Amino acid sequence: MIFSLKILLLLWAVNFAPPFLAYLLREKWNAPLDGGRIFLDGKPLLGSHKTIRGVCAAAFMGMSAGLILEFPLWLGLSAGLLSMAGDLLSSFLKRRMGMVSGSVFAGLDQIFEGAFPFIVIAPYFDLPWGEVSILLALFCLGAYVGAWFLKEFLLGKPYEAYPRSVNAWVRLRELRSCQITSNPLHHFINFEDSIYYHIIMKTAFKLLGIYDKGQKNALQIQQREVTFTFPDLPPSFDNYTILFFSDLHLDGLKGLTEKLVTILKEVKADLCILGGDFRMETHGPFAPALSHLSRVIPEIRAQDGILSVLGNHDCVEIVAPLEKYGIEFLVNDAKPIERNGDRLWVVGVDDPHYYKCHNLAQAFEDVPPGEFNIFVAHSNEVYQEAAEYAPQLYLCGHTHAGQIQFPHVGPLFTHSRAPRKFCEGKWRYGDMEGYTSCGVGVSGVPVRFASTGEVLIVRLKKSPNPGAHDAAPPV
Repeated sequence: MIFSLKILLLLWAVNFAPPFLAYLLREKWNAPLDGGRIFLDGKPLLGSHKTIRGVCAAAFMGMSAGLILEFPLWLGLSAGLLSMAGDLLSSFLKRRMGMVSGSVFAGLDQIFEGAFPFIVIAPYFDLPWGEVSILLALFCLGAYVGAWFLKEFLLGKPYEAYPRSVNAWVRLRELRSCQITSNPLHHFINFEDSIYYHIIMKTAFKLLGIYDKGQKNALQIQQREVTFTFPDLPPSFDNYTILFFSDLHLDGLKGLTEKLVTILKEVKADLCILGGDFRMETHGPFAPALSHLSRVIPEIRAQDGILSVLGNHDCVEIVAPLEKYGIEFLVNDAKPIERNGDRLWVVGVDDPHYYKCHNLAQAFEDVPPGEFNIFVAHSNEVYQEAAEYAPQLYLCGHTHAGQIQFPHVGPLFTHSRAPRKFCEGKWRYGDMEGYTSCGVGVSGVPVRFASTGEVLIVRLKKSPNPGAHDAAPPV
């Protein structure tokens, strides 16, 4: 039984290697094995899904798994290469049948890939053909289930209005963070966050006797105003105001929603922009966050509407219910705001931190060159890429200003790959102004020390003379 299982593990490992390497490398080194050649019948020889990278992965996995399972090196390598030869034969036959590259055909996809390795495995171990047939059937079943999962869950749209490009790397993260919501299963899958924040960190603050103080600090949200002056601001937008707040995490701290509602009742702006991160956790259901948002959104008063981007805590499924409340999401998209014949653009990208679905080329494609635009991303981490598109202003959040700061040191962690000078407040990179919000709520452990949550009013002013900037010194 154990010996048979070893053979199956070897074959399944080889079968798993090409898609796993594609998941890791994404678009790197994925040149098609057939070089795009067309066969005599006018159809692709193998198809774009069969790559040199995949063949190398199968061969390497055959050797590695073979050694781990205590098979001879040559046997593992031969099994990997023969398995790939069978897989390529299946692809060749499928192209002759007019099936598109990447389609799943039960039986045909697995039979040759599983059978060819037994050319060397069966005689070496003197396996009877009855046992070979059983092992082949089990391999085909397991390989089909894997192919079905890959196509239906990782390479298929989860729903019709899905706004992202389908990508196995992203879909796995979505499954982990959004689709698996049963309790305690999602805690088990995300055990690092669950253990680190909810057990270790929270316990440490309680033992130090500062947990309650940290929660009180987190409720001390401030309303702040910042002014940016631009020589190329369209005249009709002089003194234009933007209500900007990010990292709400309203379901993570009792009393936070009430505090935010109190502030918003006193605020009026021309436009509201939300910077993402609506729920507290990075995993599990987002219904509690929606419940809190249903109380906050009606208090937002902005005559040009409410725009938003997605954060690393956000499930893409949250877009549809929030759109019903009047929020317009910019998922790698841009929206013009018009006033008295003048126009400015708000350009928003998908989360660049965790899901890494930001696509600035797509987001800026409709923005005419030279027109005034404001770039919005959840995180500050794409500041260099953003500067290449020359937005006048970059608004972001994500860092919470570290959430926990130390005197004369600053944040212990910023959870950002950007330099610390871009992680709080006003900054400048080249000709691009920027502001990183401290956020409204808290993430991980619901405490703040030496940092304060904020609701921001951004005021745009037109410079009276060309070249004047109200900003931090250039980088």
